[in-house]
Amino acid sequence: MRDVGPVMQGTAGSAGRGRRIATAPRTPAVTASLLGLLALAEAIPRGIAAGLSPQSFLTLIVLCLLTTLPPAFLRPAASAVAICAASVLSITLFQLLTVAGLAAQLIAAGRLARRGPQALAVALSVPFLILALAGATDTGSAHAETRVVTIVLAGLVPVATCAGIAWRARAEAAEHSAVREVIAGTIFENTARGERARISRELHDVVAHHISMIAVQAETARLATPDMPAAGAQRLLSIGDTARAALTEMRRLLGVLREDTETETAARQPQPGLRQLNELVDSARDATGAGTRLIVSGPPAALDPGVELAAYRIVQEALTNSRRHAPGAAVDVELRYDGDGLRLRIRDNGPGPPAAWRDGGSGPSTERPDGGLGLLGMRERALAVGGDLGTGAAPGGGFLVTASLPGKMETAR
Repeated sequence: MRDVGPVMQGTAGSAGRGRRIATAPRTPAVTASLLGLLALAEAIPRGIAAGLSPQSFLTLIVLCLLTTLPPAFLRPAASAVAICAASVLSITLFQLLTVAGLAAQLIAAGRLARRGPQALAVALSVPFLILALAGATDTGSAHAETRVVTIVLAGLVPVATCAGIAWRARAEAAEHSAVREVIAGTIFENTARGERARISRELHDVVAHHISMIAVQAETARLATPDMPAAGAQRLLSIGDTARAALTEMRRLLGVLREDTETETAARQPQPGLRQLNELVDSARDATGAGTRLIVSGPPAALDPGVELAAYRIVQEALTNSRRHAPGAAVDVELRYDGDGLRLRIRDNGPGPPAAWRDGGSGPSTERPDGGLGLLGMRERALAVGGDLGTGAAPGGGFLVTASLPGKMETAR
């Protein structure tokens, strides 16, 4: 079997070169100049043979040039109008239109339909239809050639116009398709980025909570167990050090995850809500041995599951931060239902935020100077459900986290 691969490649290369030549900036001028020379070569002998006067002969030459040269100097709309007018005058006055002029008229009609007003392109085909109909009713006319030319123009100019409109529609469809692909890619990228940020928050809240509890419990067991052998105390100390190192490494990995790197899909599990807050507070109290209270005020109301999850994660992260930065401090977790939403207030009686963690006294930042993501994650959770969150030094000492969450998630904000 004959190998057609090189033939197909050659055909594709020739088509590509043809498109580049057709769309080159100088192509209309070169084409118009060549058609003008051909029109002169046809009009001059025919004018001499017809025995025209010098003035009529000069007028014929000018009209022949006007039927071919305008694309070299004018834009598509202006050149199409000029060529159409010159062609109509040439046919009407001299019963003559050169083959080059006919070709120029068809090219101008297609070019106008592709790049100019389509209504004008359609309108410019009407004069040739009128000329064809007028020639068909004039049975005494001896210019059969002119009648053929007008009939050809009346048939081919609309065809060229329709071809130009179809080419333009196809180009616009391709452009719109490319734009849609870009928009879809952007939406997908933003969605993936948001999902990675959500996974990052989930991992940070859940894993950091449990690892910090391991570190605290190991340290508490080492200090609270009397007469512990040195080897056992050393192992508990190693457990605490390993847990703290794991927290540091996890923060580094989550920072990489937030920078849009690839990650594996986290395993799905039931999401906690406000009903699990008692267990969370109890586990925090057992881990630290410090006083941790849950205070609920107002008539409890059913909230959106997403809002409950956000409230749970905010409390969880606040308790984790208290254990990490204010070990041994008492913590009060207050939930207040006010009818249209939920108010959170988590306060510890520790030393409060360091001076380096403040915005010049105007309020604390939501992101720690050491690169921690806990407060930033809490704020993102509150904003994601349509609420807001504030952090800072509590009156009288300690650290305070406040959040205001709506009863239902807001889809647009």
